[in-house]
Amino acid sequence: MSGLKSTLVTAILSAAIGAAAAWGAMTWQTERARPADLHRIVHEQLDLSPEQTRRLDEIEAAYARERVPLEAEVRAANAELSAAIAESRGDTAEVRAAVQHFHTAMGDLQMATIRHVFDMRSVLTPTQAEAFDRAVVEALRADAD
Repeated sequence: MSGLKSTLVTAILSAAIGAAAAWGAMTWQTERARPADLHRIVHEQLDLSPEQTRRLDEIEAAYARERVPLEAEVRAANAELSAAIAESRGDTAEVRAAVQHFHTAMGDLQMATIRHVFDMRSVLTPTQAEAFDRAVVEALRADAD
């Protein structure tokens, strides 16, 4: 009976960790889509000056350079977590380390994205910034629903 109990505990822990990894991956994918929506709003709805467009293009290029390695780190952390779950027999030090690595990678990507949003906002006039802020708030609220 003890072997069955151990197997059941392992299965439950693996399912819970797998669900957490899936949630993290979905959150990451959602975060990847949000800047594109904000860029569309900025470029299509805010009547930018040529100087604003130039500055925003620079900001977007810098963010793209920063985002690529951060996204690669999230993918690597997710792979590490998957491997740790597949090889473990439950809540092991390897699984906990992989979960922490994934959280750190996701947090780094999220912080870079937030800095990017504020960098974009800094180029806008007060009226444009109000519309931009509304779009940001709406996007965040939509994710909360």
